[in-house]
Amino acid sequence: MTNGNGTPPEAAQAPQLNVLAQYTKDLSFENPNAPGSLQPQSQQPQINIQINVGANNLSEQEFEVTLSVEGKAETAGKVMFSFELAYAGVFRIVNVPKENLHPLVMIECPRLLFPFAREIIATAVRDGGFPPLMLDPVDFVGLYRQNMERQMAAQGQAGQA
Repeated sequence: MTNGNGTPPEAAQAPQLNVLAQYTKDLSFENPNAPGSLQPQSQQPQINIQINVGANNLSEQEFEVTLSVEGKAETAGKVMFSFELAYAGVFRIVNVPKENLHPLVMIECPRLLFPFAREIIATAVRDGGFPPLMLDPVDFVGLYRQNMERQMAAQGQAGQA
């Protein structure tokens, strides 16, 4: 059975996720204590990384997803380097049930952006005079669940107020 143009009806409704564009929205790298921070250090720096995901509807089927990564390396109470990156993509999503749309936008889209953001950060840190910082893979499912739990708790507290 076909839908008149030779394709089965279920094929016409296949979910699609397309990357329309990827771009750096904001990039900042600071090396505030250079050249002293570039000298050999007696201890490994403490590195703190924060990752957030945001999304905007551009149209019914198009979404801008922004992966924000902030990091700081400190040793002996001094900042060696810090960075902020907002890396975004525009995605077209069609034939996805409404209940699956939010997790798809907030999990799969940043998962597609992450390798590019990771490379930008590694290059910026290397160009700042340090060994490239290779970020560990991110569990975007866990990050999504954590954010949803935080939102549910905030809504619960707002309801009690």
